[in-house]
Order: sequence, then structure tokens, then C-alpha cells
Amino acid sequence: MSFELLLTVLTLIFIFWGLYSERFHPAAVFFIAVSIFVLFGVISPSEALSGFSNSSVAVIILLLIIGNVIQKTGIISYYFSKLLGENIGYRAFLGKMFLSVSSISAFLNNTPIVAILLPYVYHWSRKNGISPSKLLIPLSYAAILGGTITLIGTSTNLVVNGFAIENGLKSIRIFDFAYVGIPATLVGFLYIFFIGYKLLPEREDPLRSFLNKKKEYMIETIVRDNSNLIGKNIKDARLRNLKGLFLIEILRKDRRISPVSPEEIIEKGDILIFVGQTDAITDLVSSDIGLSLPDFCNIEDEKIDIVEVVVSNNSSLINKKIRETDFRAKFDAAILAVHRNGERLKGKIGEIILKPGDLLLLLTGKDFWKRAEDTTDFYIISKIREIFNIDRKKGNFVFFSFIGLIFLSALNVVPLFTSLLILIAIFILTKISTYSEIKKGLDINLAIIAALSIAVGKAIVNSGLSEFIASLINSVFYPMGILGALIAIYLMTNILTEFVSNIAAASIVFPVAISSANMLSVDPKAFILAVAFGASASFLTPIGYQTNLMVYGVGNYKFKDFVIVGLPLSVIYAVICISLLYIFFIKY
Repeated sequence: MSFELLLTVLTLIFIFWGLYSERFHPAAVFFIAVSIFVLFGVISPSEALSGFSNSSVAVIILLLIIGNVIQKTGIISYYFSKLLGENIGYRAFLGKMFLSVSSISAFLNNTPIVAILLPYVYHWSRKNGISPSKLLIPLSYAAILGGTITLIGTSTNLVVNGFAIENGLKSIRIFDFAYVGIPATLVGFLYIFFIGYKLLPEREDPLRSFLNKKKEYMIETIVRDNSNLIGKNIKDARLRNLKGLFLIEILRKDRRISPVSPEEIIEKGDILIFVGQTDAITDLVSSDIGLSLPDFCNIEDEKIDIVEVVVSNNSSLINKKIRETDFRAKFDAAILAVHRNGERLKGKIGEIILKPGDLLLLLTGKDFWKRAEDTTDFYIISKIREIFNIDRKKGNFVFFSFIGLIFLSALNVVPLFTSLLILIAIFILTKISTYSEIKKGLDINLAIIAALSIAVGKAIVNSGLSEFIASLINSVFYPMGILGALIAIYLMTNILTEFVSNIAAASIVFPVAISSANMLSVDPKAFILAVAFGASASFLTPIGYQTNLMVYGVGNYKFKDFVIVGLPLSVIYAVICISLLYIFFIKY
């Protein structure tokens, strides 16, 4: 084994570890990996930067901008609310939701689609006495499946297309994915509608489960110098009998007192940590029992709302202590309490290190809603903003002009990149959107990851690792020929995507797929698409795809729920995809 090949293997192990452990931001993981490759000469500086000039990466950026403009018009929310309706049963709602979400996700990035619908589905379920856990996994799966129907449905497809272009291959057309994507999505729908819904757990959502399971949200309070509780014991202060709240510990200077005895005397400066239900926390905030919130929770507006949000997968808040986030200054809101699925949080609120999928209770001021519109750090789930005075003319123009240009690009009338660029220029000229709004809608982290992943793919080729793995695959699966190699490429990508990001999985396996196709002397298109479908089909874990992570805490799911519901779907989807890829792109 050569030095370059060994170095590449070790660097890929670092990428797995960095992404899985979340010790670094995903963009930082790729940046470090590419730096190693450049330092040791596995790739040249120009190869390291080539991804930033790749047209598919540019298209990802433009699609994110347009998706943000469409989202802000409110037209998608409007049509979803009209289509789904209020007075229908669970199965009817499930069916309508799945088909509508998968259809629109074929053209818009699936993450904002789930972000738009998450509060609507959550509140519809609560209003109709149905557990949100019966709907939120299907919501995520519908977005994932729909995204595989077209080239632009998910950033993964565009990144894979970028790999193809970098390797001198012909660009994949917009609807080349549809031959496999549409049948696979319909089969996925039939599975969820007739079988999968029975496997979904029926759990109380986090807001209702506090009455029976009170160790969910954690809130911190302080005994100030003028508190009337100083010198009283816990029992006399009536802190053992607060409805819906439970005192779990007291932090006193360097001491941690837990469990808390009824006879424990309250001292000045004590920090009391409670867990409990949302309503009880709200009562505690507004009461005058001698306890105060931490300084970072001070919101001076006359009207204060309590809002529930979920931390996004690419949030700038991730791996930061709450006290280091400057949350109040950024969003005119304070983090009041935290819930993390399956984990009991301890210590001061300010010392908690935020993770993707964390549920946060926020005290919000008057400017919160305006500031929250321009962030991708979190998604709002506990409050539906009623849609009033939507300019449907403007919304329809934005949405349908986008769809029209997509079809013109599919017919080769105008290149996709050019059409998207023109559309954004029109939005600015007609003042539908401003330059500052467009800039705020950019997901720089995703663009960096997509560009650097192309450099990682080049390193895998240059080091000889892709040919080494391809030779191994072809020798092991030789009795099954081309079909066996196709199965191996799909499964390798699919297994990786459940534990690292889908873009990372695609960047690692793509060079192997090309080498394997070349060794077998077949058109590489089937192998390229196998990488794309395998990377997107993340149904087994909540961490494999960001929409899964978005619904994980909100639906009060456990890790095993994704395995139980997702395993049959993963098997069915794999069989459909591999069979159709072989039929459409190899056999004929």
C-alpha cells in the first residue's frame, strides 16, 4: 500500500470520526481533510479549489436563494393549508401530506419544505388528538423520496452531478432521475400508507408528556439577594409542591446538591434547577415566589411569548455553550429551557452545549419573528403564524416562473444555471427580493461542503483508492457481474449515509463507482445514479439526514423508531432502485 493511499484512508477515517462525533463543524471537517491532501501532495491547490467553480455547486447556491424567496412569499404554506385541510381523518391527512410533500420536494430543497410544514403538521395532530409521532417520520420520508425525483430535488443529486462534470462526463439531465425516482417514491408512499403507519409509535408529544414524564425540559432559576426564600427550607418555601415542576438539584458555589432534601436551607445565590411541563414553566416565569431567571433570559418588552424551536443540522449554534451564543442580541429572544431526546441534561442552562435536534423554549421579544425569518439556525415548531394578506399574485409569479424555467431547462431551451441566474436578477429588479435578503438566504456552509467534497473525491482517485476498492468489489461480486457491482455501490453509499452526511457518503463512493464502471466497460450513468439514490435514501437513523433530525425531538421519537419503520422501506427502496437502474441504464 502506497503512502498516498494510506494517507487517504486515514483522512477518510478522520472525516467519519469528525462528522459522527460532531467534534467539529462539518465544513471544518472537510476543510481539514482537504488541507491534509494538499499538504502531502495528494491533490494540487487547483484541484482543491476546483469545486468552487463547478457549475453544479453554483446551481445549489442559486436554488437555495430562490427557495428562500419562495418560502418568504408564504405561497407554499398557503397552498399546503388549502390542500391538506382541517376536517379530515388521519389516513386521509397522511396520504395528502405524503403525496403533496414528495411532489413539491422534487423541485424545491426538502429541508425548507419540512421547515414550512413542521409546525402545521405538529399542531394539526395535537388539535385532532393524534400523536405527532404518527405523522412526522412520514413527513421527513416524503421529502427525502420526493427529492430523488429530479436533479434539483436535493443538493446530493447536484453534488453527484458536479462529480460527473469534474470527471469529464456528460451532465445528468433534470429528469433522468425520474425513471427510478417516481416509481420508488410511489412504492414508498404505498408502504407508508398501508403498512408503515402501523409501525409508527404513538407517543405523547414532548409538551404533553411532561405530566407523566417530568424530566424533559430543564429550567434554571436564581435566588437573588432580596429573595424572600433565603433562610427557608425547601418544604417551607413550597418548592416541593409546584404543579408540573420538579426540583432536581441545587448548585451552590462549587457544590451540586442532588437529590434535594425537603429540609435543605435555601441560601443567597443558590441556583435551583427544575424540570417540568411548558405551562408550569410559563407560570414560574410570571410568578413572584422569590426566584429569578438568569440574566441572559431578561427580555424587556411588555409582551413576551414563549416559543418552541428545534436546532437545525447546519446551525451556527451547534457545539456552543448557550451563554456563548449571544442569542438574545441576535434574535431578541432568550433560551429559557432545553430538551434533548433520550438524554437528561444537567447543570446550568448557560453551560449546556447545543446539539442538532435540541428543542429550545424561548422567551421572545417583539423583534423575534422578524429576525427569525432570516435564520437557518433553528426551525419554529410551537407556534403557527397565521397567514394574512399574502400577496398571492407575487407568490404565484415567483413559484410558477421558477417551475416554468425548470421545464425550459429540461427541454434544453436554456441552461439551468443561466435560467436561475436570470430569475434571481428579475426578483431583484422587480423588488420581489433585495440583495440583503438574498445574501441572508445563502447557506455558505453547504456550499463549502459541496465544493470541498469534490476535492475529497479527487484525492480518492489520485491516491489509487478508488481503483483498489473497485477491484475488490468486482472480484467479490464477479459471479453476479454488472448487477452485483451495482448492488455493492448502492449498499456502500447507503450504509455510509446513515452515519455521515449524504454529501460525504457520495464524495467517498463516487470515484469507486466510476472506477468500477470503467473496469466493467459499461456506461457509468447507472453507477452514478446508484450513488445519488443510495446517498439520499437515509431512513434508518435520525442522524443520517437533516429532515430526520428535524422531526426527531419534535416527535419524541427514539432511535429504534427509525429502524423499525425505516428498515422495510430501505430494503424495498433498494430493490426498486437497483432493479430499475439495471433495466433502464444497463440492460437496455
